[in-house]
Amino acid sequence: MKTTDTPAIPRRNQLRIKIFSDGADLDSIQEVYQKRTVHGFTTNPTLMARAGVTNYLTFAKEVLRVVPDLPVSFEVFADDFEGMRRQAFILNDLAENVYVKIPITNTKHESACPLIHELAHQDIKLNITALMTLAQVRAVAAALDPRTSAFVSVFAGRIADTGCDPLPVMQAALHILKSLPKAELLWASPREALNILQADQMGCHIITVTPDLLAKANNFGKDLDEFSLDTVKMFYNDAVKSGFSL
Repeated sequence: MKTTDTPAIPRRNQLRIKIFSDGADLDSIQEVYQKRTVHGFTTNPTLMARAGVTNYLTFAKEVLRVVPDLPVSFEVFADDFEGMRRQAFILNDLAENVYVKIPITNTKHESACPLIHELAHQDIKLNITALMTLAQVRAVAAALDPRTSAFVSVFAGRIADTGCDPLPVMQAALHILKSLPKAELLWASPREALNILQADQMGCHIITVTPDLLAKANNFGKDLDEFSLDTVKMFYNDAVKSGFSL
């Protein structure tokens, strides 16, 4: 029996939003790239550390060998702006498809917007990261060059972690960026597959997803009765495999 009490859900391949894979496992990056299921890749120092990366440049070059023709974001990790500038040029020179990730501030809470302005006006493609307030989005919008491509990464998932609804923030951020034709709003740190649909419906340009979250998106449009039965079968089969008895 098919369910009739849920609205039609688009399949993943019907979404307008661009999906970027977020991670630092080279095998996973290669697998996702070969399937052609995403539009780009992002990573960060935390993900790289968790994946056991020890040589930043070697890892970056390997990723770019695997992914030669889609946007790939690599983040600077210096805490002073001169160091960030130096690292930004090194990363930018690796390949044409590199976007340099610049955090909105350093650890001293000093704004990176002057550096963002300098780099953007030197035609360096940027991914401005760790934004969570509309004041930060406005400051970044003022710093960017309308002629230079940029991703503006607002961490909607972390906003939600504080108990705040991120959707109004993301909608307002999208409006702020309207005057910048090459700036794309990126929904960062989603917590569930539903966030992909929310981001798509509000007109967000990009969402980053981990490989496990991307796999969950394959369930979009699945009949809930069938999904319920699959879940019951999973519980039963796992109980049988475990040899449980009462």
